[in-house]
Amino acid sequence: MISLEVNHLSKIYSGETKAIDDVSFKVEPGEGVMLLGHNGSGKSTLFRCITGFEKPTSGSILLNDTDITRLSRSKLRPVRKKVGMVFQNFNLTNNLSVFQNVLFGALGHTKTSFQTFAPFASDALREQAMACLDRVGLAHLARRRADQLSGGQQQRVAIARMLMQEPEIVLADEPIASLDPKAGREVMDLLWEIVSERGLAVICILHQMDVIMEYGDRVIALKDGSLILDEGAGALDRPTLESLYQKDVQLTDRRVS
Repeated sequence: MISLEVNHLSKIYSGETKAIDDVSFKVEPGEGVMLLGHNGSGKSTLFRCITGFEKPTSGSILLNDTDITRLSRSKLRPVRKKVGMVFQNFNLTNNLSVFQNVLFGALGHTKTSFQTFAPFASDALREQAMACLDRVGLAHLARRRADQLSGGQQQRVAIARMLMQEPEIVLADEPIASLDPKAGREVMDLLWEIVSERGLAVICILHQMDVIMEYGDRVIALKDGSLILDEGAGALDRPTLESLYQKDVQLTDRRVS
């Protein structure tokens, strides 16, 4: 399993807008980190830099000892497959089957995209896709169109697709924002069970205070692109967490006694 180390990372867009400003932190294998901050704080830009879709202006991002900010596009591809994503809006292909959506998770492991289409997929890939669906409890819906499932079921398919990718670190961008509370809890239970049993590091953007306090090992908070808090979740209370979404918050080194 891999660790993630972000060192003095900055991203400046045209017009001198600092999306990320000198951010540093490390996430160990098996650690669950909640990433908090109001809209525009730099959370999404940070995720895009970690996945290699955004090139930082300065600083480094190490996956184990590999600095992905220095890799060419061709060398970045095999590293990127180690980073699994779970999105708020599921990002499924709605008019295709659940089984086909999960097979797409193997794109980083095949020479061509055609090898991830069901009629051309190898027996090994097909068996793996069914095993991933079985792990999230949806093997019986493999032939169903994705848009015929409930929101909670669709997010489970998205998690199965992520498992198909065989990642070593998971970035979850508001994975339960589109779900009702019951479905959201079920998805969080499933996601945390999977990352725990596989020893994966996970960074999760969330806004639900109760969920953050229940599932997170650590809380990292950004404000206007800067890191203002990096603390064990057990040392924080709800008012402190809620204040992270106020634009005028000043929380550096704040702790709960």
